[in-house]
This record gives sequence, C-alpha cells and structure tokens, in this order.
Amino acid sequence: MNNSNVQMSSEELKKIPLFNGLSEEDLLHLAGSSTVFEVGKADKIYDQGQSIEFIYFVLQGCVKVGAVAGPEKVIIKSLIYENEVFGENVFTSTKRSEFAEALKSCTILRIPAAKVQDLIYSSGFFANAVTSVIIGRIKKLDERMEAFVFKTAKSRIVDFLKFSALQKGTKIGFDEMLLNHGMSHKEIAYLTDTSRQTVARVLTELKNLNIIHFSSRMSHKILIRNLAAL
Repeated sequence: MNNSNVQMSSEELKKIPLFNGLSEEDLLHLAGSSTVFEVGKADKIYDQGQSIEFIYFVLQGCVKVGAVAGPEKVIIKSLIYENEVFGENVFTSTKRSEFAEALKSCTILRIPAAKVQDLIYSSGFFANAVTSVIIGRIKKLDERMEAFVFKTAKSRIVDFLKFSALQKGTKIGFDEMLLNHGMSHKEIAYLTDTSRQTVARVLTELKNLNIIHFSSRMSHKILIRNLAAL
C-alpha cells in the first residue's frame, strides 16, 4: 500500500454521489480530513478483525469485499467500482467483519469513521444516503440468495458476465464488449456461489459457441461477441 498525504478538494468530493448534496461547509470539513492513497493488485485495504477507523471510496479501479468463513472458505460479498463506498457500516461493530482487497491497481479515498458518524448525526440528507447504500447492499445479497435457489449455476455465471460488462466493459464496434474483470475462476466461483470447475466449464462452453472469446493465458479478459446473446 502506497499512502500519501494528498487531500481531495470540496469540488472533487462533489463528484462522488454520496456527497453531492452536502453543504459547502460539510464538504470542506470532509476534505480537510480525507486522504488519497494508491494500492496495487491484491493489496489488502483492510482485513477481517481490524478496528474500524475509516470508510473508503474507490476513485479508480475495483475492490472486492469478502469474508473468510474457514480454511479455504471465502465469501465474496460484492465488487466496488469507481465512486462507490465500502467499509461504510460503522455502527454495528468496532471490528471489521470482512476484508477489502484491490482487484487491480486502485486509487482510494479514505475518511475517518468518526467524521462520517458526526455527519450522519448532523445531516438528514447524508444519513438517508448512507442508509440507502446499506439497504442496497442487503437487497443485492437477498437477490443473490434467490438466484442461488432458483437459478442454475450457468445462469449465475452468465449474470456475472452481463453485470460486469455493463458496469466496466468497453464497447468495441457495434455489438462486441471487452471485459477485463481481473478475477480468477476461483474468485468468480466465490461470487456466483458455484465451483471453480463449473466456472471453467461454463466459460469454455460459451467460447465454443462463439458467444465469448478469451485466451488461456489471459482468461480474465473476455471479449463478449454479443451481450444480448448471453
């Protein structure tokens, strides 16, 4: 982790959806206590069991949030993209119940949890915004549980490809989309509640059908021939 003393301006903070309705006074207060730092691929931003000191925002890159449930048992809860918050649940515990790790090189903003708590108590707008984020995360977990019960493993993997492509894919030509998800088959399996072998099999099937294309040496980069055909 490469820390720096760089701070964000209030104008830069306004670009983050969670902050764009705050007063200039609140923005200046947050900007004065913010820190921007860089992390490399696979670097831990915080670990399970650590004290909660900051909340974080992805300014550039992608972060995975998950929990270790036992030996060789990891649950990937969510992927966090640009301008999204993570580590935001600062009220239920003083210790982290999850870890956060960079999927690739990232630029991260951190703000002291105490500053965020003060703002939640003083600003009804901000309290509602944070509550909406938490409710949204719970809803996504509910949808994931329903998908596990009602959808096949293949459907869950295809849904992962579609969602990732819409979030971070790069359109090429008329129909094609290039997706650099940066995840191993094992990590996709954790996120889709399947197995590494199932992920490999489904991706190979889609490749053989010419719906997607990838090389064995760079399987984290997938060319989706036609998103609608997935």
